Amino acid sequence: DPAVHKVVISYSIMQFQQQPADMPLKSYVWDVNNPNTPEFEMSPNSQICCSKFNLKDTNIIGSGQYNGQFTFYDLRKGSSAVDATPIDLSHRDPVYDMAWLQSKTGTEAMTVSTDGQVLWWDIRKLSECLESMPLREKGSETNLGGVILEYDTNAGPTNFMVGSEQGHVFSCNRKAKNPADRVKYVLGGHHGPLSGLRRNPFNSKYFLSIGDWTARVWTDDTAVKTPILTTKYHNTYLTGGTWSPTRPGVFYTIKMDGTMDVWDLYYKHNEPTLTVQVSDSSLTTFAAHESGGIVAVGTADGSVNILQMSAGLSEMALNEKAAINNMFDRETAREKNLEKAIKEAKVKARKEAARKDELIDNVTPEQLQAIEEDFMKQTALDGADANGATENGHAENGGA
Repeated sequence: DPAVHKVVISYSIMQFQQQPADMPLKSYVWDVNNPNTPEFEMSPNSQICCSKFNLKDTNIIGSGQYNGQFTFYDLRKGSSAVDATPIDLSHRDPVYDMAWLQSKTGTEAMTVSTDGQVLWWDIRKLSECLESMPLREKGSETNLGGVILEYDTNAGPTNFMVGSEQGHVFSCNRKAKNPADRVKYVLGGHHGPLSGLRRNPFNSKYFLSIGDWTARVWTDDTAVKTPILTTKYHNTYLTGGTWSPTRPGVFYTIKMDGTMDVWDLYYKHNEPTLTVQVSDSSLTTFAAHESGGIVAVGTADGSVNILQMSAGLSEMALNEKAAINNMFDRETAREKNLEKAIKEAKVKARKEAARKDELIDNVTPEQLQAIEEDFMKQTALDGADANGATENGHAENGGA
């Protein structure tokens, strides 16, 4: 909540076989200034996997559940969900992420799940699904599981991105003229499910993806299919993170070993500026307050740590925005030049291979026969010379 330091915390165990028989279902809203007692309690019929405050009314919270339903709560109306999507129209897998959309009413939302579907809803009438989209590459009939959503109005109210279980980034446009063209392009590179996907708040053309052992910065340019920046490969799995809302060159990553890294691209690229041991447990979720001074980090043991960022990490440096944009543009140009050089090398190799094939194809049967006869004659001569040398050798041995 931007007005007050409130945080909504969802609690779920996504590994089905690790869920205890008495699995707690409740999730909470906390006031950061009062860590002893939750301000609001959400009592669902299935564990909540993700929750977000409504963009226009922070009394409303949208939630995605383990059973595939999308629900919403009103802080003014008690702990039970106000409404929920029908089971038969909901996702077939847990709702991994959701996003509130920019609309006149502020009541529309979208959800994504590992069932390979993106669904759109309006909380004024959750009895029906507004729209659905299978998450698949162009020309493919195989749906890929979605695990994270990115929706930023600065990139356009109908544009969004989805990170998949397989490590792909889908760039999509909900209102494409042809439904088959809603997936604009797909980027690959990560070796496992994405745990973070966010556009840079100061330049939405660039975005951050987090997955496997790396974080990567990409450009929303169809001419570049590779990341313009990649962090080093860590010794432990990255589980989340995002950009700083107040520093264009700063982003956070959290890891399975309980540490949080702060990367400041304005000063260096190869190492994090700060590493903090937040917990002995694995870090699982991350959120940054829009002031940039406070971040919340969730852990595998069910606790949440609130960290205060220093002024150096939350206040923009002089000319930082221009410097970061120039760096991103420079790296984008470098990637374009590399891809151009690779394409030219491939074309050259294909032409060389075609030329060799053409030379082989132009040899006539008569030429082949002549080559074979020459080879046989040469073989016979070599054999005769070898026999003569052997006989002479024997004669010399006998004379000795």
